[in-house]
Amino acid sequence: MAEASALVIACGALAKEIVELKRVNGWSHLQIQCLPAKLHNRPEQIPGAVRAELEKRRSEFERVFVAYADCGTGGELDKVLEEFGVERLPGAHCYDFYAGVSELAGLAADEPGTFYLTDFLTRHFDRLVKEGLGLDRHPELMATYFGNYTRLVYLSQSESAELQEAAQRHAEYLGLRYVHHHTGLANIERDFGEQVVKWQN
Repeated sequence: MAEASALVIACGALAKEIVELKRVNGWSHLQIQCLPAKLHNRPEQIPGAVRAELEKRRSEFERVFVAYADCGTGGELDKVLEEFGVERLPGAHCYDFYAGVSELAGLAADEPGTFYLTDFLTRHFDRLVKEGLGLDRHPELMATYFGNYTRLVYLSQSESAELQEAAQRHAEYLGLRYVHHHTGLANIERDFGEQVVKWQN
């Protein structure tokens, strides 16, 4: 048996936040294994990547949890998790557990043409958005990808002025109206913490 009794397979885009929650809450029984953040742009590859990690690590731990939402897999991730008897974070995507499902639904209803950034996506915008979507090489694709968007909402986990300024620059680059909505880590800590508490009982 591994020294840590529980494994968390996490999206690389959540690594900083998950590690911070482990530190501040003293969750020493958790081992965190992050998958590549670039899967954020290739959701069809997420179920296979999670399956490979589960096949490799499942027998080492008493408990395993997957720190992904559905993340654009169209239910395919849930099929994998059902096979292994493993749970995941709630929601359709990471914005749900950062902002809260009802809060995000309100934001979406208020203005459906909204593009969202988190701290991670703000930091890695050039790599994941500009380069990942080929906008650096083919700026003419901007209208194809973002022509139906009207605003960018930055869902911030930290209170970094530097990140806020960067998010505003990204909004200007995309030609979208900028809105800042601070979420902190309360929602993900609640959802993730509920699972951790169950493990401790």
